[in-house]
Amino acid sequence: MQKLAVEKSMKEEKTLKIDEAWAKQKPFHFFGPCSAESPEQLAATAKQVADIENNIFRAGVWKPRTRPDSFQGIGEDALSWLSEIKAEYNLKVATEVAHPDHLEKALKAEIDVLWIGARTTVNPFTVQALADALQGVDVPIFIKNPINPDLSLWIGALERINKAGITKLGAIHRGFHLNDNGPYRNMPNWNLAVQLKAAYPNLPLVCDASHISGRPKLIPQVAQKALDLDMDGLMIETHHKPDHALSDKQQQVTPKQLKIILHELVEKKSACFDQEFQSQLELLRAKIDKVDDDLMDRLAHRMEIVKQIGKYKKENQVTILQLERWKEIMDRALKLGDALGVEGDFIKDFYNAIHDESIRQQTLIQNQSHDSQDA
Repeated sequence: MQKLAVEKSMKEEKTLKIDEAWAKQKPFHFFGPCSAESPEQLAATAKQVADIENNIFRAGVWKPRTRPDSFQGIGEDALSWLSEIKAEYNLKVATEVAHPDHLEKALKAEIDVLWIGARTTVNPFTVQALADALQGVDVPIFIKNPINPDLSLWIGALERINKAGITKLGAIHRGFHLNDNGPYRNMPNWNLAVQLKAAYPNLPLVCDASHISGRPKLIPQVAQKALDLDMDGLMIETHHKPDHALSDKQQQVTPKQLKIILHELVEKKSACFDQEFQSQLELLRAKIDKVDDDLMDRLAHRMEIVKQIGKYKKENQVTILQLERWKEIMDRALKLGDALGVEGDFIKDFYNAIHDESIRQQTLIQNQSHDSQDA
């Protein structure tokens, strides 16, 4: 049902007004420490990343931490340190803002780029307060996805800031916190990022590989995946001495490690105009279109049978959900998928969506009056 709700929201959304000239400045790379800890720490890190092309030096000044005794950032004093980095190393600088007071202080310090974090994006009241404070301001704003996988909430935050007149607007995909995140700190849920990019192709979309990965070993894989999905930049936390970092030390890399990661990434084109490539691609796409047509026809036929079953259940006062039958369908699909080389998680997602729609169809039938059925 969640996927159906997402699809509905995608149809209802409005176009964002994006500064096209600014958006074409991609890639947008944010490399710097998780937190600004001292002038010396910032300078030591900035010195080693200043030569990376398109780098916007990032550092958190106010840190929204889960536990009150955790390091929550230096605060306003650290803004002057970022200003010094900006002047000394000719770097644009960026930090996170969580409410209008942060915004006012960051703008006064002439911070070049601001981002709104996942814990803020989740609260429309706070986002609206920031939007109100941004009226008449011309500064690039990037918005991270909310902690939970809610595309509408992410889009809503983008719309609120855009309505305040911010056209230098971007999004940051930092993954989502689920009960089971697998090997990641935050589950990527790449499909939601793809849906956002498809809805707003002119909106710069950056991947926060550090917060998705949670550990350096996974960062190259996540960063490459982001490039393969044609994202418009990366955010990777780097610290000159990660083991001594006051926050998120487990996911930060040294500037040397960062440069190795960037060097080994494979840049890919969003299009190829070679005639032979185009001909082969069109041939394969035509085959996919034919398979999709057949698949849609089979799905429609399946739903007609589902409706017939729904009528029999209603006539015999049988519950819509038949748990044993549902388990039987899923087990059968997983076994067949495994034999045919189709990935298990995909099978589960696909059949769960079908099952959700089947329940919806049968619920409509259960709720029909006898008069409407006779008609």
